[in-house]
Amino acid sequence: MPRDLPISNGNLLINFDHDYNIRDVYYPHVGQDNQTVGDISHFGLWCDGTFAWISSPLWEKTRDYEDDTLVTRVVARAESMQLEMTLSDTVDFDRDLFIRRIELRNLSEAPRSVHIYTHFDPHLSGNAIGDTIFYDPEFNGLVAYKARRYVLMNGSVDDRFGFSGFAIGTKERDGYQGTWRDAEDGNLQRNAIAQGSVDATGMLELALKPESTATAWIWWAFGESYRDVSALDAMVRERGAESFLERTRNYWKLWVKRDAVPDSGSLPDAVQKLYRRSLLIIRTQIDNSGAVIAATDSDIVQFGRDTYTYMWPRDGAIVTVALIQAGYPDITRRFFTFCQNLITSGGFLLHKYNPDGSVGSSWHPWMSADGRRQLPIQEDETALVVWALWRHFETFHDVEFVRPLYKPMVKTIGDFLARYREPHTRLPAPSYDLWEERRGIPAFTIGAVWGGLMAASKFAQAFGEESVAERYATAAAEIREATEKHLYDEKLQRFARMVNVSSSGELTVDTTIDSSIAGLWLFDMFSPDDPKIVSTMEQIVERLTVKTEIGGIARYEDDYYFQVSKEIADVPGNPWILCTLGVAQWHARRAQSLDALRKAIALLEWTVARALPSGVLPEQVDPYSGKPLSVSPLTWSHAAYVLAVHQVQERLTMLTKKARSGVDRRKRGEAET
Repeated sequence: MPRDLPISNGNLLINFDHDYNIRDVYYPHVGQDNQTVGDISHFGLWCDGTFAWISSPLWEKTRDYEDDTLVTRVVARAESMQLEMTLSDTVDFDRDLFIRRIELRNLSEAPRSVHIYTHFDPHLSGNAIGDTIFYDPEFNGLVAYKARRYVLMNGSVDDRFGFSGFAIGTKERDGYQGTWRDAEDGNLQRNAIAQGSVDATGMLELALKPESTATAWIWWAFGESYRDVSALDAMVRERGAESFLERTRNYWKLWVKRDAVPDSGSLPDAVQKLYRRSLLIIRTQIDNSGAVIAATDSDIVQFGRDTYTYMWPRDGAIVTVALIQAGYPDITRRFFTFCQNLITSGGFLLHKYNPDGSVGSSWHPWMSADGRRQLPIQEDETALVVWALWRHFETFHDVEFVRPLYKPMVKTIGDFLARYREPHTRLPAPSYDLWEERRGIPAFTIGAVWGGLMAASKFAQAFGEESVAERYATAAAEIREATEKHLYDEKLQRFARMVNVSSSGELTVDTTIDSSIAGLWLFDMFSPDDPKIVSTMEQIVERLTVKTEIGGIARYEDDYYFQVSKEIADVPGNPWILCTLGVAQWHARRAQSLDALRKAIALLEWTVARALPSGVLPEQVDPYSGKPLSVSPLTWSHAAYVLAVHQVQERLTMLTKKARSGVDRRKRGEAET
């Protein structure tokens, strides 16, 4: 089930599912650890003998955020229960505190009593072994803990603080499903403590007058000790939960920049709204350490027994450039500082990393098929960090920030990129491709390495090291020349996806149509107007467009990943958001008229149509239904959208000025006549 409505402050992240159940609770890092391992923490109501969890079909729900905030707005209406509620959830921007506001409306003409149930299914530190939950009568709340992980649950109605009923018990063993089952019959056992594999449910009572509205509050405090969480609870009881909701609402309205794209008012309102929403969702997926997490949707663990909760340096670099263009220097600086500490002595970055900076899991071997040692890397991941750093420096000219990074990061990586070359062709040496499926010399990686070398050369030039700058630029020039020679197929009139070179220098060329070939122009190695690029991209669009009502661009022909259809002629693969937006960027960068630019705008609108009502974008969608597939949200999807909007608006501004200047010239000519 796709994740929706992520809320986060960079330490604590909470994901909801399509039914508005709390599913993922990451703390103390975004993406590490999942304190629920994706299991449901329930929320429900009892009234007049009827009970319904929020996932019940009795509730008709709309799921969204308040505009330009990370405060949710979910309206749930149950006609059979004569109740409607508006839920506002957020994570405090500064403190590790989850706040829920429940505004409950009585649709009946009779006064009524409502019981509100909040449930927590802990797997502290990522497992359910040795958890403890106890009831604390000092504040009538529930505390779950294990080692240095503490979660305190509490609530209030009017001036009454604490739960009026609770249950603590066993789950996932001996046939016990959990205390949430106790809530369904309204009989909470009030067991004071339990340990092992346990869960807890707290209950608030709310009196509703006829056809009136009342409000209840729930909060969860997170910390490393009892002192931490009890202090947060005391603060909420002293200041009121509403103050934390309000200040967080105001913070995100300040944070999101409505004017980040100049003259964006000429774009459709829905396009502009998703742009701002994408910036906020991107921020939820970034740990305060600087790690940019690919996705925090834990349902993917069911597919491969692993997750996307890692930082791929490539994804992080591209996301960072999107934030650089939008004008966010502070959070992007943290990314580069994070990466500096990861660079190996050899000058490269590994496959992926955990949010705390430790090395992530990998399926890239250190040994080749013939038994030789090889680097288990995707070289584009190393190159794009330097490419992104140059974009940062160009935008913010932050000399004092870049200076300490120049030698340990820029030069170390630049030396590696210049050195790590295939001896016969002088192309980059083999590594794994963008999709992590095959090893060789991929077009995307070649473009990224060229971009990294040119960025390193510009840095060296800026710091007065002319010979170093020339060495990097020469390596880049050799790679570009070799690319034209070895990857472009005159007969097919397009670039190949990848080449492999034998020990004797014999080339094997993979000419599969693949959207990742766009890397040859995305990082400016070739102009998007270069005839070779134009021919390649036109064939990519023709062959990879999904010919259903859903549309979009696939990764490559016969893409197996979450494959829905084998009708390759019509459905070469599932539509990927980032692949489709890559085509949008290409249309935008070469548009010479407003009519031509409409192709790119149409793909922005296509993306808006593929988003969930909240604005969340998945990795890919079903080619027939348009429903999310794989993970949701995917951080790169949102970054690709931000980059495409900037590219479209930049070209739109240029073409509008050009059209106006043409009109002015004509008017002057007519006046002179």
